[in-house]
Amino acid sequence: MMYVKHPLSLRNVEDLLSERGIDISHETVRFWWNRFGPLFAAEMRKKRVAHMRGYPQWRWRLDEAFVKINGKLCYLWRAVDHEGEVLETVVSAKRDKAAALKFLKRIMKKYGRPETIATDGLCCYPAAMKELGVSGRQEAGRRLNNRAENSHRPFRRRERAMPRFRSMKTLQKFSSIHAQVHNHFNQERHLVNRDVYRRSAAGADRHADVGAKPRHRRGFSHYRSRADGCAAATYRTIASARLQPSGWLQGPARACACARARKFRRRRARAGGH
Repeated sequence: MMYVKHPLSLRNVEDLLSERGIDISHETVRFWWNRFGPLFAAEMRKKRVAHMRGYPQWRWRLDEAFVKINGKLCYLWRAVDHEGEVLETVVSAKRDKAAALKFLKRIMKKYGRPETIATDGLCCYPAAMKELGVSGRQEAGRRLNNRAENSHRPFRRRERAMPRFRSMKTLQKFSSIHAQVHNHFNQERHLVNRDVYRRSAAGADRHADVGAKPRHRRGFSHYRSRADGCAAATYRTIASARLQPSGWLQGPARACACARARKFRRRRARAGGH
């Protein structure tokens, strides 16, 4: 999660882990976030969608950003709710009615329909909303979608630390993971004092990394965390690779995964008291 959460390169993460006594290659870091990043993001998204569908959606803010892939401009569509959390990100090659319609259908299928939708003056939004029957809920004007504009900043900082993107598939994958991780660790620091912020941030780190204390001692299925058992799922995947010599991990990557599994078992023993 360090690679996705902070604007660090693969070699920066390699150096930081080396200072903490973990000797791995930057390729191992790339393998980890490609393999486990979607698992963590999917669990976070599932929990957030189930929670948000139980409440009325007040206002969404929609915006799009330009992203260069191999010298060609692509468009990253982004939807943000009234609290500033990213709902969905979609990558498209064009900025027309078809792309806007695909974007709106995807977020409305997951979260339902909001009371109002704030957009900029792009003409494809009214056309797509008219086809969906929600044209009366649109609000277009200056500074109405500032939350969506500001939500691009963490992604832009993260993008500058990377050697850009080489395909739309990679951009879609990373933007989806980054949005969920940013929502999970975004503690609204400007609204609380330092003591409350440090306690809440430490709790988010602990739940995302290790998981909460188990209710029973019968296995990993009883572990509860804010990420819905992401740590337990990660351990099961690593443990299965450790027990199967012909599995999907080979060479140094397999050795690193086994070391991570041993470290996780030690943390589980300390958390469970046995």
